[in-house]
Amino acid sequence: MLVAADKFKGSLTAVQVAERVTAGLRKVVPGLSVEALPVADGGDGTVAAAVAAGFDRHEVRVTGPVGTPVTAAFALRGTTAVVEMAEASGLQLLPAGTFAPLTATTYGSGELLRAALDAGATTIVFGVGGSATTDGGAGMLAALGARFLDAAGEPVGPGGAALAELASADLTALDPRFADVEFILASDVDNPLTGPKGAPAVYGPQKGATPEDVETLDAALDHYAQVLEKAIGPKATELAASPGAGGAGGIGYGALLLGASFRPGIELMLEVLGFAPALERATLVITGEGSLDEQTLHGKAPAGVAAAARAAGKEVVAVCGRLALPPEALGAAGIRRAYPLSALEPDPAKSIPNAGPLLEDVASHIARDFLA
Repeated sequence: MLVAADKFKGSLTAVQVAERVTAGLRKVVPGLSVEALPVADGGDGTVAAAVAAGFDRHEVRVTGPVGTPVTAAFALRGTTAVVEMAEASGLQLLPAGTFAPLTATTYGSGELLRAALDAGATTIVFGVGGSATTDGGAGMLAALGARFLDAAGEPVGPGGAALAELASADLTALDPRFADVEFILASDVDNPLTGPKGAPAVYGPQKGATPEDVETLDAALDHYAQVLEKAIGPKATELAASPGAGGAGGIGYGALLLGASFRPGIELMLEVLGFAPALERATLVITGEGSLDEQTLHGKAPAGVAAAARAAGKEVVAVCGRLALPPEALGAAGIRRAYPLSALEPDPAKSIPNAGPLLEDVASHIARDFLA
């Protein structure tokens, strides 16, 4: 039995999901052998999943999204580091109920990458998602040695909106160690930097951006790419249109400028976490996340787990807080059946704070249906 589920956002971490599912299974089948492999798709929770899989946790003080210091972590095993931008620049680091769509910076993410290099990483998996930022990775690049100056020769301010004042860019002092590092951008989105499907238009509203803010940010990021084209040539605008450039408010673009290769987050994370050998040992796979919906089918963790399991001929069931997919969509994704907490407690106001016990009950149902 293999439990390979993502977090239930807002209620349970991926580690807690695995613990609760295991407890529920063993209520019905005492002593059942269960292997837990918490998973993530590159967004928030990625470092925690890596640590659960045996990586060492390293903490460092960095600049938070609104400039105040925060403690962020990356994971390291040997010379492979897993760095999660949300640890330094994530929405969860903003004061409760506030957003900073125009001014939030990825500077701390650059500091976190530098810390991974300092720790000896020669392979860096850079998970992006859950960001508070829409600065095209400019803050991250600045932390790594880039210079972004206005017409007066002064550094532009933090955040995406300030890039409208950008007059010149100099990337020549970027940390030279990136030339010798395998740098991989792990993301579950393939959006370009700007335009109707770009970072500001698609994800800006999640970060508090008004329609006017979205227009401001889109124009500023487009200008940013044009200024970079003058500095480094046509590659700058080519990368801005590349899949993944719009990930996490455009930090994907900054990563691509650093030489990162883009790979779907869950596919890459399953490799890093050692999913294949765990899958080989499994008879049944339980995956899941907080909401199984249309987004799940587009690169989220349960879809990646189910696809890999189906290819290996293993049966998959899913747990979730709410289910918004019909049986035929689940079947097409390789999931035989889904068990939502909402079937036991339809009121989210009650379900979310009681997700742990409810999940144990759901897992007991799975054990009776598939193991008893």
